Amino acid sequence: MTQNNDPNLDPAGTTQHFRRFVDDNPEPEEAPRRPILPLVLAGVGVALTVGIIVALFVAFL
Repeated sequence: MTQNNDPNLDPAGTTQHFRRFVDDNPEPEEAPRRPILPLVLAGVGVALTVGIIVALFVAFL
């Protein structure tokens, strides 16, 4: 581990600077998530459409 023997180094000052930096620069908010319901409904719609087409094809074969 390195030792810093610099007499001009003020550990409390650097902590204060860090705290001020954290206070002035808050973390960005998380982006809102896309809703999953439209994707699920689209998948169900595609599955029903394919099912109907297959059923019609089998019925008139």
